[in-house]
Amino acid sequence: MEKWDGSEGTSAFHMPEWMIQFADQKQEFNKRPTKIGRRSLSRSISQSSTDSYSSAASYTDSSDDETSPRDKQQKNSKGSSDFCVKNIKQAEFGRREIEIAEQEMPALMALRKRAQGEKPLAGAKIVGCTHITAQTAVLMETLGALGAQCRWAACNIYSTLNEVAAALAESGFPVFAWKGESEDDFWWCIDRCVNVEGWQPNMILDDGGDLTHWIYKKYPNMFKKIKGIVEESVTGVHRLYQLSKAGKLCVPAMNVNDSVTKQKFDNLYCCRESILDGLKRTTDMMFGGKQVVVCGYGEVGKGCCAALKAMGSIVYVTEIDPICALQACMDGFRLVKLNEVIRQVDIVITCTGNKNVVTREHLDRMKNSCIVCNMGHSNTEIDVASLRTPELTWERVRSQVDHVIWPDGKRIVLLAEGRLLNLSCSTVPTFVLSITATTQALALIELYNAPEGRYKQDVYLLPKKMDEYVASLHLPTFDAHLTELTDEQAKYLGLNKNGPFKPNYYRY
Repeated sequence: MEKWDGSEGTSAFHMPEWMIQFADQKQEFNKRPTKIGRRSLSRSISQSSTDSYSSAASYTDSSDDETSPRDKQQKNSKGSSDFCVKNIKQAEFGRREIEIAEQEMPALMALRKRAQGEKPLAGAKIVGCTHITAQTAVLMETLGALGAQCRWAACNIYSTLNEVAAALAESGFPVFAWKGESEDDFWWCIDRCVNVEGWQPNMILDDGGDLTHWIYKKYPNMFKKIKGIVEESVTGVHRLYQLSKAGKLCVPAMNVNDSVTKQKFDNLYCCRESILDGLKRTTDMMFGGKQVVVCGYGEVGKGCCAALKAMGSIVYVTEIDPICALQACMDGFRLVKLNEVIRQVDIVITCTGNKNVVTREHLDRMKNSCIVCNMGHSNTEIDVASLRTPELTWERVRSQVDHVIWPDGKRIVLLAEGRLLNLSCSTVPTFVLSITATTQALALIELYNAPEGRYKQDVYLLPKKMDEYVASLHLPTFDAHLTELTDEQAKYLGLNKNGPFKPNYYRY
């Protein structure tokens, strides 16, 4: 290699001819993708509302058989068959994952220890529909330790950890879930949780509103004995407020999603870490210099943008709310309409909780190899159904990664078929989920034990004092020492020394 000679402003090193030719051809290569070696797969076209385009086997380990869990006869070591999981023999591996999660969920373990003797959920019959992960398992076992009976289904067809579901079933929890459920499986699992002889729920823990919707639709009389609903997602909370506005909400509901501990920690800090994890695991991409558009600048969008900006990505933001839009601008992001940048961006991320944020028109205009994914709860943000047409070819690249190929050879990379990226394609930080799970547990305890008349048939936010309690349970992990108000200071501020320390209208 010749040395660089900086004298007289010239270089002694000359670029070889092949490097010059390669530089000239790079842009042309990106514009006209090759069709050589492309494997064409025929796919059945489905307009299913769950957007489940692949068989369950595609989303499980190759060692798993393709038999549907619904067709298997399985029993746990106690002889019970009141569950439906992929493989009960995976229970031992799932138990290890749960034990690891317990180490990073200090507040939930502390709550279990403090309240176990009182059994504040004795007599509670909780039916749940959430992501079934090791962290959820710690929550379920905590609810059980506090006296509750639980039956559980999954709120997402791709996020269930089969070995964890098996561990819960082995422990005696009626769990109906496996990774890669079909639409029919999804609703069947929910029904098996709800419709059981000799057992009727009196509390609902929901994530997305599908369980609540199913009971309203199929078993409305059950609400006569249900004391309350706890909901943790934007989508589910939106549905509850719609029911309340229409006068159809017949039990009190707790909006956990908008509690401070959920918004700031689960939505913001969790997504700030898990967005990168999900994209790395599925695409092996490098973020530096990539152009990314993030649709929505709520707490989830803020977390995604912060992470990508820190990795050197060029980040654009779309927003409908002028306040969130101004925040994006002040944080150094360019506010655009999706149409203005759709041809040039390398990654499109949705996190609005809305529907048809990315339409077929947008998808048609995307550049070759553009990555498209969703960080919102619902699978409605990307119009995946519009891609199921005869002229487009779908290619399974790896688990949760599809190439959708246009007739001219252009392809986009669709992750998790438009479903929640982080829980479908990676994992999320356990410590953050400890905060959310503790909030859910306290909300269930509050609604279940509330005297008649405290909560009417409406949607409520978690009491501020409870939010502060959840936060305080996590501080010992950091060896953090809170400053205490003196009597004089408390009187000056007009506060109780023990809190709450902020009014309900305060924005953290």
